[in-house]
Amino acid sequence: MKTYKIALIKGDGIGPEIIDEAVKVLDSVASCCGFDFEYEEALMGGCAYDITGDPLPQETINISLSSDAVLFGAIGGEKWDNLPRAKRPESGLLRFRKELGVYANLRPAIVYDELVNASSLKASVVKGVDLMVVRELIGGIYFGEPKGRDENKGWNTMVYTREEIVRIAHQAFKIAMTRKKRVCSIDKANVLDVSQLWREVVIETAKQYPEVELTHMYVDNAAMQLIRDPRQFDVMLTGNIFGDILSDEASMLSGSIGLLPSASVGAKIGVYEPIHGSAPDIAGQGIANPIATIASASMMLRYAFGEIVAADKIDAAIKKALSEGYRTKDLAQYDAKEVCSTSEMGSIIANYIER
Repeated sequence: MKTYKIALIKGDGIGPEIIDEAVKVLDSVASCCGFDFEYEEALMGGCAYDITGDPLPQETINISLSSDAVLFGAIGGEKWDNLPRAKRPESGLLRFRKELGVYANLRPAIVYDELVNASSLKASVVKGVDLMVVRELIGGIYFGEPKGRDENKGWNTMVYTREEIVRIAHQAFKIAMTRKKRVCSIDKANVLDVSQLWREVVIETAKQYPEVELTHMYVDNAAMQLIRDPRQFDVMLTGNIFGDILSDEASMLSGSIGLLPSASVGAKIGVYEPIHGSAPDIAGQGIANPIATIASASMMLRYAFGEIVAADKIDAAIKKALSEGYRTKDLAQYDAKEVCSTSEMGSIIANYIER
């Protein structure tokens, strides 16, 4: 029997609760799909600092790099906000991504039919939305040199190399081949030299994927179109700062960040995590929504292991639970027939897989 080795990083706040439910669902799908999981827990974030004095212990890096994938909960909280910057949980996460070599952030935005009224936009606009933002994660203006400031001026540099653009473009086109075979590349080529190179390289790379339809859009127009007609998009390919903004905008189409997963992938090991934070204010109360983490586990099966049938089973079970009216507290006002605890929601989804 095939066995996949998973590093579990539960983290802080609600992280342990939501990871436990994802593991419950993974075990359920493994039992009916003919493979197995081997889990190893590792520390990162505030809990790691409290125990080791480091938000990212070397042991966590070693465990992750020896695994097939990382399933990650959430980190951070006010308790650690006043630590020196290098000791804060968020600094550990940035180091972690660098150590694992992840360069692509994959963030789907899906509007479930059962929750179409949860969106702040009209149901007629968001019904049926299913898009994927593919964001370059370790280049662009956040990392370019020179950067700095003095009393009167601050400066940053937006830089992309051909190699960086090629590898993120390949990610987008490969994902598009498994979806509706459409890629919209987002840039600012009418103003920025770096975007002109981006567009040229994306066009070159597209020639290797003749089945995929490639279009281009300026980032300001893309921000508008995401609100005006989000259904027009399938895969949105973009750089770091544009992707940072657009992926957050896209996440709110669904109406709740408690529903949306993400993946950070690259040359080594992929990290699969919900887009929401650690929510320390509700930690331990059993009311956190585990769906985003369970959906992240589905992404792990799909993109890390190629277990498409198993991923589809999880996605279908999530939709089934929502269609039957099961809701966690954050979604209770949207056609809830029964308000569930974190653990109850995980069990309901796991049970639907087994049926």
